Amino acid sequence: MQVRSMEFKARAGQKLADQRLQQNLKKLSTKFVTARADAIRDIDFDATREALKERRNRALENLDVWLATFEENATRRGATVLFAETTADAARLVAEIAQKHGVKKVIKSKSMVTEEMRLNQVLGEMGVQSIETDLGEYILQINDSEPPSHIIAPVVHKDKDEIADLFARVHHKPRLTEIPEMTREAREVLRPEFLSADMGVTGGNFIIAETGSVAVVTNEGNEGMCTVMPRVHVAVTGIEKVLPTLEDLATVMRLLPRSATGQAISNYFSLLTGPRAEGERDGPEHMYFVLVDGGRTGLIGGDFQEMLRCIRCGACMNHCPVYQKIGGHAYGWVYPGPMGSVLTPSYVGLANAVDLPQAATLCGECNRVCPASIPLSDLLRKLREKQMERGLRPWQERFALQAWGYVAKRPELYAFATRIGAWLLGRMGGSNRLIASLPMAGKGWTETRDMPAPSGRTFRELYKERRARS
Repeated sequence: MQVRSMEFKARAGQKLADQRLQQNLKKLSTKFVTARADAIRDIDFDATREALKERRNRALENLDVWLATFEENATRRGATVLFAETTADAARLVAEIAQKHGVKKVIKSKSMVTEEMRLNQVLGEMGVQSIETDLGEYILQINDSEPPSHIIAPVVHKDKDEIADLFARVHHKPRLTEIPEMTREAREVLRPEFLSADMGVTGGNFIIAETGSVAVVTNEGNEGMCTVMPRVHVAVTGIEKVLPTLEDLATVMRLLPRSATGQAISNYFSLLTGPRAEGERDGPEHMYFVLVDGGRTGLIGGDFQEMLRCIRCGACMNHCPVYQKIGGHAYGWVYPGPMGSVLTPSYVGLANAVDLPQAATLCGECNRVCPASIPLSDLLRKLREKQMERGLRPWQERFALQAWGYVAKRPELYAFATRIGAWLLGRMGGSNRLIASLPMAGKGWTETRDMPAPSGRTFRELYKERRARS
């Protein structure tokens, strides 16, 4: 997927002005947020996520050991394990597997890592048809390969009428209006593809070191068709997704579906270990794992290692007030929301995603709901600090912050400056105490709203007065 994160401000403005999108995004709060709140009531959320954090840290602290253990056990069960340093390397490996087995058609279940790899484009360039089978991803693919806007619900930005129009246009069938009918139509279109595909490509929510297995979690069952019907199965995932034991997986699964979709357990959960063995009736003849680095090892031992605990549930974006207003496409790459505002600069370079660390209010809601206890707002602050250190922010912003720092370190000067500032802003508010227009940095704020004018007295003055009375 092409990186367009440098266009964040312009794209965010477009999304804010899109009234249809604004209506569609209300589904986040009415569906995902409420469902999650209901789902975690039957568990001790704080204790469970502390256990998840400990287990994920254990895996990451000895990542090389657990990956080697996984490779040994997966190989022993007949699978082939391949490691890719970059996403381009990973796409090349999958293409080579397809070429080796004479693959003409690939069916895919949802995988954000394959979005990083631009896998569909790579396969298409070598003449291999790649078909998305997750319903949301399929909708996007037939809509000119539109990128997903959410890691769990890739088509959350569209409404039923948009999809109905799309199906009628692409499928050349009468326009349907009811969701069950539209789903049935998609199933009828995809069924022949399942039956005729040579290779299935899936993601991997987690890989298990002690068994050499991959865990795949879905709500549609398409991953079963992708792994059972074709003669070749390729599971693609990031190297950080390794878990030492099945017990670790059980702990993670107590929180993943609850945090993602508000379910105690997903509709389908597959634990896949090796190709079809002698005497077995189903499963692929050949199984491959492509484990992708793609910048992940660069986070180990640094300020952002905690981000590798992420289990890709999407809870942070569901609860983020910024994401709720602009959706996922504004972020310009695979991962939107708070997690994307940390991961994208980490994977593609801070200079290529300069606005994303600012794409947050730092309200801390993402910290509160994260099942892996990732301090996302703290990580965003660290990225902002790095931007300032490297001179990646506009000079006006850097100058303003340096000036503020100079004044803030001098109490008497700070008291004088804030007193003058409060007086000036109070005068600007006029009789109705509202400021309709601010210059320079304040212009963006007052373009869409009025700013309440201060009372004319500073906090320090009010605090001093209150202390004198007490």
